[in-house]
Amino acid sequence: MAEERWRERRAARRARPGSGEPLPRFRWWQLLTRSLLTATVREADGRTATYAVDVRRAGDFDDGEVRARLYREGALVSRSRLPARFAVPGGHIEVAVGTFGVRRCHYVPADGDAWQLTPHQASAEGRRAGFHRRHPELSRVVGGISTLAVLVGVVVAVLQIAETISQVPPIADTLGPFDSPLHLSLAANVTLGIAAVAGSTERALRLRSSWLDDLAS
Repeated sequence: MAEERWRERRAARRARPGSGEPLPRFRWWQLLTRSLLTATVREADGRTATYAVDVRRAGDFDDGEVRARLYREGALVSRSRLPARFAVPGGHIEVAVGTFGVRRCHYVPADGDAWQLTPHQASAEGRRAGFHRRHPELSRVVGGISTLAVLVGVVVAVLQIAETISQVPPIADTLGPFDSPLHLSLAANVTLGIAAVAGSTERALRLRSSWLDDLAS
């Protein structure tokens, strides 16, 4: 718990004030490199305001650093390296990015359960969410296949890593070598790797990716 609070304080300290520039329009060619999510938050005076989190996953042009930017009613109010923690009325917004995309973008109220921000309909995450609304059953099947591909990739990766490590002389002399029960051809390994990457990418579009995706791929 103490470590978690330390991480939260560290993330909050990364935030820097914005200069008020307007939120750039989402362009179709940014589909694979930009994530844009929004939330409507009730403020102290009782009125609501729209907050948007903009993440350029390829990094900023000037230094390549991946940052999250927070906009209020279309004006930049804060920016931060990731993972980010932005203070907003009634709570804060947490943003984290993994290898395959945004891992977390949630509004966390001071009292109550956290909820995920809504992806822009033109973004890759928004298109995936739209597919789920139109075809919920098929969407769940696709999600299940993606998770299965990642889990299989994790199992194979762990077995291969364990076999390689067990062949290090000191470990082999102490514990004996480990022989993986799975010995895949190069083509099978490549196919499995592609499937794991595709599965991890699909999971990221639903903000469901985790450290397992990084390991599997």
